[in-house]
Amino acid sequence: MEISSQLVKQLREKTGAGIMDCKRALAEANGDMERATEILREKGLASAAKKAGRVAAEGVVEAYIHGGGRIGVLVEVNCETDFVAKNDDFRAFVRDIAMQIAASSPQYVRREEVPEDVLNKERDILRAQTLNEGKPAHIVDKIVEGRLEKFFQEVCLLEQPFVKDPDKTVGDLVKEKIAQIGENISVRRFVRYVVGEGIEKQVTNFAEEVMAQVRGS
Repeated sequence: MEISSQLVKQLREKTGAGIMDCKRALAEANGDMERATEILREKGLASAAKKAGRVAAEGVVEAYIHGGGRIGVLVEVNCETDFVAKNDDFRAFVRDIAMQIAASSPQYVRREEVPEDVLNKERDILRAQTLNEGKPAHIVDKIVEGRLEKFFQEVCLLEQPFVKDPDKTVGDLVKEKIAQIGENISVRRFVRYVVGEGIEKQVTNFAEEVMAQVRGS
């Protein structure tokens, strides 16, 4: 059954749950609004949305090293209490977030953090690509906005497919953990290091080097 965006919007306004959570619940309920609401409540996702507004000032900073020391990640993930911050399950969750950052190289935590000038530049590039493909001018903007969603999925951590389960996003994973532990959780910030990144490396053409030596001898 095809689920309309209007139906998803109504369920989201009713429960506060995320768009993809609402869409999945409606699909499972065959479009039945009341059953979809029950599904979200059973999974704790409706209550998780309400907890998302609460202050999360505790938490941990996790360090993750990958590839024999070639990639390093530091990530801060917050929760509401020190008790949860010390919980092994929460720490395993934070490590999964750090592994995601190492594997998928996001640039921002959430789409609201993407600077306006970066968005404008991306829109200009996508618009030029779309026009070059010969798309009708009156639908170019709609196509651009659709492709911009893919851009967000690439550069924003919470919108990336989770590496251990690509059927859900990292944002979905966070909401599930909120529902499980009963506290708000927030990925606050991260930094990702790659050995040699940003250093201009000298590229040596060994064939030319050998020929130069031959000519000089």
